[in-house]
Amino acid sequence: MKQKIKNALVSVSDKTELTPILKVLKKFKIKIISSGGTYSSIKRLGYDCLEVSEYTGFKEMLDGRVKTLHPKIHAGILHDRSNKKHKREMDKEKFPTIDLIIVNFYPFQNAVLNSKNQRKIIENIDIGGPAMVRAAAKNFENVTIITDKDDYRELIDELKKNNGKTTLKFREVMSSKAFGLTSYYDSMVANWFNQNLKIKFPERKTIFGKKLQNLRYGENPHQESSIYVNDFNDSEIGLKKISGKDLSYNNYNDIFSGLDILSSIKKIPTTVIIKHANPSGVSSNKSSIISFKNAFASDPLSAFGGIVACNFKINKSIAYEINKTFFEVVLAKSFDANALRILKRKKNLRIIDISNFKERENSAIKLFNNSFLLQDKDNIIFNKKGLKFVTKNKPSKKEIKEMEFAFNVCKFVKSNAIVLTNNFSTIGIGAGQPSRFDSCKIATQKARQFQPSKLKNAIAASDAFFPFADGIKTLIKSGIKIIIQPGGSIRDKEVIEAANKANIKMVLTGTRHFNH
Repeated sequence: MKQKIKNALVSVSDKTELTPILKVLKKFKIKIISSGGTYSSIKRLGYDCLEVSEYTGFKEMLDGRVKTLHPKIHAGILHDRSNKKHKREMDKEKFPTIDLIIVNFYPFQNAVLNSKNQRKIIENIDIGGPAMVRAAAKNFENVTIITDKDDYRELIDELKKNNGKTTLKFREVMSSKAFGLTSYYDSMVANWFNQNLKIKFPERKTIFGKKLQNLRYGENPHQESSIYVNDFNDSEIGLKKISGKDLSYNNYNDIFSGLDILSSIKKIPTTVIIKHANPSGVSSNKSSIISFKNAFASDPLSAFGGIVACNFKINKSIAYEINKTFFEVVLAKSFDANALRILKRKKNLRIIDISNFKERENSAIKLFNNSFLLQDKDNIIFNKKGLKFVTKNKPSKKEIKEMEFAFNVCKFVKSNAIVLTNNFSTIGIGAGQPSRFDSCKIATQKARQFQPSKLKNAIAASDAFFPFADGIKTLIKSGIKIIIQPGGSIRDKEVIEAANKANIKMVLTGTRHFNH
């Protein structure tokens, strides 16, 4: 069913690109109602417009908080054109129909991003705009609602194609977008209040997101996928793609895993190589190129087809090293010109600058069917004051520092996790096994395969306690001399005795780092 548009109400905070809309409204003799800054802009552009206060016969009040909240406006939007009772009431009050609403809201996001003044932020919570949008969206059978200036062109084409009318299908699609916007806007407001009041787990939790882009595919080619931004700055996520193919779901999943680890290591040049959301190699070193080489050497087999994440600028030498292997993505805090020239030789390689990436959210969410889990991010490593030195041999301060590195990496590895390190570089990682014993075997096997000489006196970190002594016996047999683990097993005594018998050092943290 096509609906003729006679009257339109235009009220926008973003007044750009209005001219094409005003031009088509004039062409089809559609009367325009507006208020405040929008009214002034329309008049300045040379188009006729009736001010809201003149239309309603009621002046704006309360510093503009009340202007469109009036029966003449909401009745004009909400009445059912096919309902005779509604028509009689409208005729009695001499209220005309309002057939088109073009509205965008007060810039609440910008206020949050650019001001710490709570009063100013609250003043930018729009009331009249969302009320009109919801009214128009509910009554889509009779009213056209436009909430996004990106839809101006589609509205113009619709009006031209249908001689000043809109189709039911078009109105319904725009209604869906409108309800998406109002829920998004309200979600942002609710989340801002929760953040301001430090309420982590409110009774009702809304997650807002704006689509950044469609992805090549999901985890598998037969799955569709998109990425959304969940932030008051919803136009980007701080990742600047310089070159390469479009990103897939798996690429982003690996990218975020790499960025998580980098964010936990602040100062020292660090390289992280990720494969299927698990690190295959992590290394911190004063020399950037040694950092890359050591991370790669941890597991060169698994590195193939993975992603490289660096918290430093990539130069020519490092670019040459990267290009020796097939990687899907390279992340770094900028690239020099020669490095870019070298890396761009591989046309499909995604090159991404992470200089503007900042970790903002301090919670983690997992969705399943009609429910989701919400928790704090695992942002601690261990409490140094709470460390228990349970073996006869005690680690040195330098060894404790490297134990901290190993235990930190461990919390980013899928459970059950065992991480072996030597000189602030991983040399073997056992990830995601149902048995901790199996993770020990895999980690030591990796180290023997690629860096057997570094196993002697290496450090082993476990994300949770050892339920039996078999796991640490495997580690000891491979050459491990220091083990850091949470402790808490009913067999801790048995495990500690095995460590003392082997003359190795063991520290209990009391902090578990499951990562499922």
